Amino acid sequence: MDVLVEGFLEMLAAERGAAGNTLKAYAADLADFERHARAAGESVRAATPALLAGYMASLRGQGLSARTAGRRLSCLRQFYRHLLREGLTERDPCLHLDAPRLPQTLPRVLSEAEVDRLLAACAPAGPMTASPRRLIAHAAIEILYATGMRISEMLGLPSAALAHDLPMLRVSGKGGRERMVPLSEPARAAAAALLVARPGSPWLFAGRDPRRALSRQGFDLVLAEAGRCAGIAPDRLSPHVLRHSFASHMLARGADLRSLQTLLGHADIATTQIYTHVLAARLQHLVETHHPLAAQGAPAGGGLAARGTVLNARDAPVS
Repeated sequence: MDVLVEGFLEMLAAERGAAGNTLKAYAADLADFERHARAAGESVRAATPALLAGYMASLRGQGLSARTAGRRLSCLRQFYRHLLREGLTERDPCLHLDAPRLPQTLPRVLSEAEVDRLLAACAPAGPMTASPRRLIAHAAIEILYATGMRISEMLGLPSAALAHDLPMLRVSGKGGRERMVPLSEPARAAAAALLVARPGSPWLFAGRDPRRALSRQGFDLVLAEAGRCAGIAPDRLSPHVLRHSFASHMLARGADLRSLQTLLGHADIATTQIYTHVLAARLQHLVETHHPLAAQGAPAGGGLAARGTVLNARDAPVS
């Protein structure tokens, strides 16, 4: 089993650029399945569909969420497809297994007005006056909302990332995949102000020790303070909420899913499709506004409050 898993993980790292955390999670999932197979007196290499079905039933019996069970099934499917391609097994026992039904949940987002309040709270004249915490909050929120990047991607930005006055920013994403994202002028200016106030670190967002990047926990404290100053409850605010807000507001302004997939760094457009609830709302508004039989005087839908561009909601016409 160890040899089979090792080969599978090497393939994921070499061919798909899987991140270290992904490889650890898959190794743990396969070890859990091996324990189940051993208890049933069966071999992982020659696993039967009945063994897989029994394993999935055992996950439900343990009270694991449908999302966790689905991830483990996804791992096993990839594992057995790999064994099949390499000639290490004769059949795929996962072939006819149905994935657990996931609950339909919509991503949490801020309204456009709330984003404006958040940025105003950490602007130079805002109520969040402590420096450099205010500077960190201002630069980070501008960048996260301008680009939709993940918090790990932002905290990993080197100080030299903005050395050249270019309209695009190079981002190193999951699995080492790089992409280019547009950076707005307000975000660039806020980042430049942070660098002037805290020079000498190799990181754009430096921690207390300037030789190290700001930690996720450290940034959470900064963001929470900005949220309090903006009147936004802590349970409604996180770096991922800002990423969701970027994506939802972009779609509301007329961006297409393929472009959004590129900006967010999603490997599969199926991941981007969680935002299609925004497209549904746009279509409903379109019908209500323009259909010949639509009621007269129907309320018009809102665009981005004051910030709209294709970058971060500034200056773009509503589409």
